[in-house]
Amino acid sequence: MVRIAGVNLPNKQTAYALPYIVGVGHSLAKKICKEFGIDPAKKIEELSTDDVSKIEKYIEANIKVEGDLRREIQENVKRLTRIHAYRGTRHTKKLPVRGQRTKTNARTKRGAKKTAGSGKKKATKK
Repeated sequence: MVRIAGVNLPNKQTAYALPYIVGVGHSLAKKICKEFGIDPAKKIEELSTDDVSKIEKYIEANIKVEGDLRREIQENVKRLTRIHAYRGTRHTKKLPVRGQRTKTNARTKRGAKKTAGSGKKKATKK
C-alpha cells in the first residue's frame, strides 16, 4: 500500500486513489497526474517511488489536507458561533446553514423524527 499524507491509499487508478486524501478531490487529482506526467489510469502501486515522492512533496507544499484542513474548518465554524453570526447559530441548532427549507425536509441534518407519546401511563395488571 502506498502512503501519502498519512493516508494508506487503495490499489486503484491514480486519479481515483488520490481523492481518498481529505482535501484532494477528483479534479485536483487529475491536475496532479497531468502536472507530473502520470497516467491517471495507472494503478497507484505501479507508480515509481520517485513519482510517489513528487506527489507527496507537491501535496505537502501546496495543499491543506487531512488534520490541518479539518482543524481549519472547525475553527471557522467556532468563529461563526463566537461572533453570533446567523450561520453560527444555525450550526449550533443543528439546522441547515445555507438557506434550505426546513418545514418538510432537512431530516438528515435534524435527525430522525421524534414522535410524542400519548402521555397516558400504562395501567398495572392485578
